[in-house]
Amino acid sequence: MSTRNLIWVVIIILTCVSSTGAQTREARSDTQSLLPKHHLPDGSFRNNHRPAINKPGSDLLKWLWNRERPGPVSFTLENNDPQFLRENKSDPTITWIGHATLLIQYDGLNILTDPHFTERASPFRFIGPRRFTPPGLALTDLPQIDLVVISHNHYDHLDEGTIKELYTRQADQPPRIFVPLKQKQWFDNLGIPNVVELDWGENADYKGWRVHAVPTQHWSGRSLWDQNKVLWAGWVLEHPSFSFLFVGDTGYSPDFADIGKRFGPIDLAAIPIGAYEPRWFMSSSHVNPEEAVDIHLDIRARYSVGIHWGTFQLTDEPMDEPPVRLKQVLKRFRIPQDRFFVMQHGETRSLNFIEN
Repeated sequence: MSTRNLIWVVIIILTCVSSTGAQTREARSDTQSLLPKHHLPDGSFRNNHRPAINKPGSDLLKWLWNRERPGPVSFTLENNDPQFLRENKSDPTITWIGHATLLIQYDGLNILTDPHFTERASPFRFIGPRRFTPPGLALTDLPQIDLVVISHNHYDHLDEGTIKELYTRQADQPPRIFVPLKQKQWFDNLGIPNVVELDWGENADYKGWRVHAVPTQHWSGRSLWDQNKVLWAGWVLEHPSFSFLFVGDTGYSPDFADIGKRFGPIDLAAIPIGAYEPRWFMSSSHVNPEEAVDIHLDIRARYSVGIHWGTFQLTDEPMDEPPVRLKQVLKRFRIPQDRFFVMQHGETRSLNFIEN
């Protein structure tokens, strides 16, 4: 690999799994006292319960130098029924497309989370983390999407190629896209309309649903020069008969106990269970399966589904380890496995069990 390509690999890995840069002290000022806690005077953002994640470059180099490289794993795709999903107007379903991309169908509304359908989590087609498991459902097989939520702007969660194609095929009826604060400009620059940006604690109504932006512990950035300039968020989607929490990507924090007090019990939560090793480097921004179960309990979830695993090899744990480790944790806590389940790529499940 050329030196130039190696540099880009480091930058892309950085913008998927960890924030690096000079450590800075967040001095409070009179201006800061007028701002929400997670807003900083320079217009950037921090977490509620820890400073902005901004690790020194030496930590990244230490990890890259010492990291273990487990072999890639690809998973068998579930045989799904795209025609049923396109025509479905009444049956509540969940389909795991891969990584953090889910299709939720409920009360005639089609919801997509962090849509990513391209080959790489990268600004380039020729370099960057590659998808080892194909999307469980082709973008062209999607039903008409009504609502999209974006958790943050890392390349494995906000994919320009996917967003452009999704808009192109629905240009006459684009989905309503909910994004964290200061992310709308990115869509404006692409000519993508119908975008609503929300700060933590804000909400908006859409087609009978109330969409809430809630805090998570993470960071943002698509280069070395824009870290934490855009907010990150989880999303609570409330319907009169159903509530759904999309966590996106997060480290463990007291935010989830707060979400549980405000919104719990949550009917269904999508919680990341992968991209967590080594812990000394990843723990501030990525939960492991043990912490994912802690989130499940904190938010008082009736059911949870494990996401953010089995698609991209971003970190050091084997790609097939997260569901095995999750199963062990559930057994230790005596939580039935159907209460925090994992799915095959492309698998569709009925959500009727939640209504029982």
